[in-house]
Amino acid sequence: MFRFAYHHTVARPKAIELPDGTIIPILYEDRAVLAIDKPAGWILAPESWDRTSRNLQLALISGLKGGDFWARSRNLKFLRFVHRLDADTSGVLLLVKNPGAARAYSRLFATRRVEKIYLTVVQGVPKQRSWVCRLKLAPRRDEAGRMKADRRRGKEAETLFRALQTNRDSTLVEARPLTGRTHQIRVHLAESGHPVLGDVLYGPVSDNPQPATGNRPPASLALRAVSLAYHDPFHKRTIRIDAPVTEFCQRFGF
Repeated sequence: MFRFAYHHTVARPKAIELPDGTIIPILYEDRAVLAIDKPAGWILAPESWDRTSRNLQLALISGLKGGDFWARSRNLKFLRFVHRLDADTSGVLLLVKNPGAARAYSRLFATRRVEKIYLTVVQGVPKQRSWVCRLKLAPRRDEAGRMKADRRRGKEAETLFRALQTNRDSTLVEARPLTGRTHQIRVHLAESGHPVLGDVLYGPVSDNPQPATGNRPPASLALRAVSLAYHDPFHKRTIRIDAPVTEFCQRFGF
């Protein structure tokens, strides 16, 4: 008599549910990495940095240690970010699943071998359809957490911009940062005279805060990481991860 063995496969959820109920969609996954659609309002800081309940790394570690289903179904014991998004920036965030992947992918970002694309909505209408900003950036000494253009002491920074669509007094812009300085896109756009909508650090005073008007929502940072592409260091293939853009564009009237 033949006996058949039945193996029960646990379906992996396609999203991460944080302890506070926040649902984070998973955009891509393989044995080394897991890419998520980071929501705005969560900071990326070490697990030990506990000065806010909105620490995404701390929330993820809590899920791992607590055996939450999204982690348990993948047998995950390790999950770390290898690049950063500003707290109020949403979109593609790459997480690694083991220390070896952390080293390999950290090198990719450090050597600028990752293509990053953002969408942003800025105030006004740029005179040029496309332009490049190479202003050097440095931290402000008089205000922690803020950056400034500093041609003498700043670090090299370069961003490619392309205006995609205009809606009266605002413009949808594609940004491709070639370097990874803190607040790079935001400072470069502010210095060009077209700050990101909802930017309370680098925008005009009148932009902090602003009520909803017409198709425009209450003030929130109009910056989203929409695409990440790289050559997989383990499988030697090109990976491109895209985040949905329709809701973001509609939210700001595009």
